[in-house]
Amino acid sequence: MFGETTAYGSFSVDDLDAARHFYGDALGLTVEDAGTGDMRMLFLTLPGGARVFVYPKEDHAPASFTILNFEVEDIDRAVDDLTARGAVFERYPGFDADGKGVVRNAGEDGPRGIAWFTDPAGNVIAVMQTG
Repeated sequence: MFGETTAYGSFSVDDLDAARHFYGDALGLTVEDAGTGDMRMLFLTLPGGARVFVYPKEDHAPASFTILNFEVEDIDRAVDDLTARGAVFERYPGFDADGKGVVRNAGEDGPRGIAWFTDPAGNVIAVMQTG
């Protein structure tokens, strides 16, 4: 039924201007304003062309799961670049992260390296090296 329609994911933030700066300037994604006034929102364009709808929510609570995953060729270079741009990498119980916050060789079928950081609204984002 939905095989021929357009679809996109979405998530909320508590500060649309901070989200615009973070996703556009810090991460380098294409960010488009949509709506006006009380109905202002953003669209992010991800590598490959998929779009994500970002909307303000007064009682926003950060997602308790990873909302976006970015695959990179070199996890160390990506983490160093993100750190220079202000990202702080999370460490979670049960995952043995190194000094940079990278969990390396996460199992036989897992990525070679994965690290998590948050956007200004506290939503979790991952960067991972799979190959």
